[in-house]
Amino acid sequence: MNALATKIGPVTFANPVFLASGVVGYAEEYSPLIDLRRLGGVVTKTITVRPRAGNPPPRIQELPFGLLNSIGLENVGLERYVAEKLPRLRELDVAVVVSVAAATEDEFRRVADALAPGDGLKGVELNLSCPNVEDEALDLGRDPRFVERATRIVRDALPDVSVWVKVTPNVTDVGEVACAAESGGADAVSAINTLVGMDFDLDTGRPVFARGGAGYSGPAILPVALRKVWECARAVSIPVVGIGGISSVEDARKMFLAGAHAIQVGTALYRDPALAERIVDALAEHPEWARPGGKPR
Repeated sequence: MNALATKIGPVTFANPVFLASGVVGYAEEYSPLIDLRRLGGVVTKTITVRPRAGNPPPRIQELPFGLLNSIGLENVGLERYVAEKLPRLRELDVAVVVSVAAATEDEFRRVADALAPGDGLKGVELNLSCPNVEDEALDLGRDPRFVERATRIVRDALPDVSVWVKVTPNVTDVGEVACAAESGGADAVSAINTLVGMDFDLDTGRPVFARGGAGYSGPAILPVALRKVWECARAVSIPVVGIGGISSVEDARKMFLAGAHAIQVGTALYRDPALAERIVDALAEHPEWARPGGKPR
């Protein structure tokens, strides 16, 4: 019996350690560096109905304790993802959770319908909280009523897939949004997306990024992420997937103590691609560390 097996909705994953959306692209980019088969799964970069070119450069600014990014959801679009990327991921033998975003409820229906026949797809993560685009839905991710409706659309279309909703930390009450996701039929809440931040170029006196703001990630946001995971875990009865600032085995343990059932490793992979596998090794040796809130799974 696998002591680390993690059930989220209708799907049981091998363990609770995932790679986070955005950082690892379509996952195949990291396959030479990480044995993806050892992980619970990979959350691939966010897909939209139509291809997106993303924001103008610069898109990334490294800082002492993390980085700012303003990628703008650059992606190949839904049609190419289903035709080209998913088959390649099946060849890699990795559990795939695809991150999706949409500007309207109708677009969420189109995404869910296109993914329904996706052989091998284990999960869908609704990105309702990206800070780097202007689309309506990604602002309405702060609106519990919209979160519930969008979640219900995807849940009804994909009954055999694990449905996760990624919530923004940039709200007063993240628990309210998490509850809306649960009411819409979500199997898990992913917490958190990046914090909104910005930086300035001292030579020009202007913001580094064309849009001004950007998403801040990395070690510095861990305390914020822990608090938001704690709040979500106390607001809902469904699992919480902890994301944000995990840079060590010890950080992962803190996420589980905060109430997470699973975790995602992101920005730290830029410096330490082996981190996710080390966390899996540590949890295999000490499966009790993976108990949400220190309680039995």
